[in-house]
Amino acid sequence: MTDRAQIEVSVGHSDGVDRLLDNPVWSALSGPQAKFAERAGRAARYRADVSVFAGLDDDPDAAAWADAARLPGSDMVLVGPQAPPPSDWAIQARVTGLQMLAQCVEAVAEPEAVPLGRGDVGDMLALISRTRPGPFLAGTIELGHYLGIRRDGVLVAMAGERVRLPGWTEVSAVCTDQALRGSGLASRLVRAVVAGIEARGDRALLHVAATNASAISLYRTLGFVERREIDFVLVRPPADAPRPVARSG
Repeated sequence: MTDRAQIEVSVGHSDGVDRLLDNPVWSALSGPQAKFAERAGRAARYRADVSVFAGLDDDPDAAAWADAARLPGSDMVLVGPQAPPPSDWAIQARVTGLQMLAQCVEAVAEPEAVPLGRGDVGDMLALISRTRPGPFLAGTIELGHYLGIRRDGVLVAMAGERVRLPGWTEVSAVCTDQALRGSGLASRLVRAVVAGIEARGDRALLHVAATNASAISLYRTLGFVERREIDFVLVRPPADAPRPVARSG
C-alpha cells in the first residue's frame, strides 16, 4: 500500500474539514443526507434501496460498534473506517481506493447531456450492469443529480452525484459503454457534474479504486488530485447481535 504521506495533498484544509473528508459517509448521513439514513446511535447506513454504504462516528469505541450491529440489514460497506471492527465482526472484502479532490477542473455544462430521473432508472441500471463502475441501486438516483448521454435512444454514458457532506459532493457512477470508451464522453459528463456542484457552492470529490490506473489517469487529466488512500470494507456484524429496527433520518 502506498504510504499516505506520499499521496496527501495540501489544499488548505482545517482539521475539521479533514475529519469530514476522512469519514465521508458518516459526515453525509449525520449532515446533509440525514433523510436517507437508517441510524442507531453513533452508526448509520443508507437506506437499503439507496446504497450499501455505512459509517460510524469519528473514533468509534465498543459502544459505537454495538450501535452499528443494531443497524437494519446484514452486510454493509464501511467507507474509511476510523478503526478496525471488533473481532466478532467478519470482514468479507476490502478494497483500497483513492479519494481525489477537484482542484483545477474545467467545469462546464455539456450540451448533449440530459438530466436523468426516476423514469430512466431501468436504463441506468442496464448501463451499470454492462460497465460495473461501482455500487448503484434503484434508489441511488435520489442522492443527487445525474446526467446521461443517449445515442439512438440508448443510454451510453452517465455520471452523477452520490455522497454529499457539508461543503462537498461526490462525483459517482461515471461510466461509458465499452464501444464508446476513449471518445471523451466520461470527461464531458464529469466536467458537467462538477459544474453543477460548484454552482451551488460545493466542491467536488470522488473515489476510485487504487488499482484502476486508467480512471485515475483520466481524473488527473481533468484536474483532480489525490488526497489520501481510503478503504472500502465489506463487513458483517456478529450473528447474535441484537437487531432492533433503527430510526430513519
